[in-house]
Amino acid sequence: MVKDKATVVIVGGGATGVGILRDLSMRGIEALLIEKLDMVNGASSRYHGLLHSGARYAVRDQEAARECIEENQILRRIGKSCVEATTGLFVRVEGDDPQFEADWVKGCAESGITAKHISPEEALRLEPNLSRKLLAAYEVPDGAIDGFRMSWQNLQSAARYGGRYKTYTELIKINVESGAVKSITVRDNVTKEEYEIECQILVNAAGPWAGKVAEMAGLECSVSPSKGTLIAFNQRISNRVVNRLRKPSDGDIFVPHGSITILGTSSITIEDPEDTSTSWDEVENLMKTGEGVFEHLRDYRILRVFAGSRPLYVPKGAGAGRNASRGFVTIDHETNGDGLKGMMTICGGKFTTYRLMAEKFCDVLAPKLNNTAKCRTAEEELVPAVSEAEKKAARQYFPSYGVNLAATRLGVEKFKDVVETLKKEPETREVICECENVTMAELQRIAAEPTSHSIADVRRRTRLGMGTCQGNYCALRSAAIVNKLFKNKLEDCSDSLSDMKNFLQARWKGITPVMAGKTLREACMNCCLM
Repeated sequence: MVKDKATVVIVGGGATGVGILRDLSMRGIEALLIEKLDMVNGASSRYHGLLHSGARYAVRDQEAARECIEENQILRRIGKSCVEATTGLFVRVEGDDPQFEADWVKGCAESGITAKHISPEEALRLEPNLSRKLLAAYEVPDGAIDGFRMSWQNLQSAARYGGRYKTYTELIKINVESGAVKSITVRDNVTKEEYEIECQILVNAAGPWAGKVAEMAGLECSVSPSKGTLIAFNQRISNRVVNRLRKPSDGDIFVPHGSITILGTSSITIEDPEDTSTSWDEVENLMKTGEGVFEHLRDYRILRVFAGSRPLYVPKGAGAGRNASRGFVTIDHETNGDGLKGMMTICGGKFTTYRLMAEKFCDVLAPKLNNTAKCRTAEEELVPAVSEAEKKAARQYFPSYGVNLAATRLGVEKFKDVVETLKKEPETREVICECENVTMAELQRIAAEPTSHSIADVRRRTRLGMGTCQGNYCALRSAAIVNKLFKNKLEDCSDSLSDMKNFLQARWKGITPVMAGKTLREACMNCCLM
């Protein structure tokens, strides 16, 4: 049964998919994005959150390095509320190859990346926790980026131009007639209804799952999922991104986010992109390497550990894992030899270059629809910013430090809605999550969204349970509120205790592999509280 249609249907709600939706919508092309779960639940939510300067690739992959530094500047401009402009340091410590430093300096200059040499003494003044075995340091324009927030802001921008998206809508079949894609069959993973969506072009932007989507059309796609494990520390170890100045390897990036720091990452080729398992051995490997940069790393409490899959494009005969290119590729399955009209795939790349990937991809797609509009995604801000006057007027209704956090999470319209609720209903000023200063009013506003079906969905939009307590304090409070709202929306979402259990289990999954020392003591305390 045909229930919906769009000129272009995009499969995959990660950074690449939402970037393509925004680009197509701004060019005036009717587009619909589908995601089998909630938005930003795959690779785009499971990485270190580094806004690359490109310096990491300056020796081996200068094309990727140039792309990163150019997009770095664009994202700082169009997504101000998503970026923390920390800057970064590349540091060489005892045991690191001095020849690589020389090659790296040359590579940065050739790639257009500013790498300012500073003395070890100056580096230690800027970041006192660095190793005393520091031999060389350089400042680069790295930063930190909130992948959840930037992806949702792309969706909001796309919606202003007519772009549509559906969560919990899973692709289960690609329907082909006479060598062309006619429609797709999807399943609503909430209601379990199955139906067809007609389209002229199907875009495969499924990241690590791109190969599985291609298989549905009887095609092959050389995507090699590479699992990366990361560690989140319950403290801001440094105020700048810190990279180890050596050939890219495991455990050589520290990225500060708010009050925490993320150390990453490993690179393990895997068969199943759903594999987000972690182990003590992986954690220990990262910790041993990380101690080369921060000698007292084990003095900091590990908040949790998590893993995600990179969508590396690895054609036959090319290197995998660390040796695979971090570039991206556009595949037109009509002209590449597959002979299937109406299907295109994009894979590879990284979060920092998502906008550029979308631009280059849409430059190929748009002419197929006789659309000659130019890309404008680098020119316009993703969402309007909440003004300082609005934030000042709202301070009386929010907890300390809560205004700026809520403003950047919500955007102009939702922020106004929440402030209005806080004014009219004083009881909604209750703080549900102290770690992230989430009020009841904000929780209610996001839970009421048509895309919210669980506490986990609300978590990704508000950062509920992502702070120090990892949901132990806010889970019970939020479950009752969310359940009440969900009962009014959908009967299938009314089991608040199961929902809360799943929410806490996801948090517990990240704690189990590091159950030792301070982390173990905190887990014991939380069990007693629960």
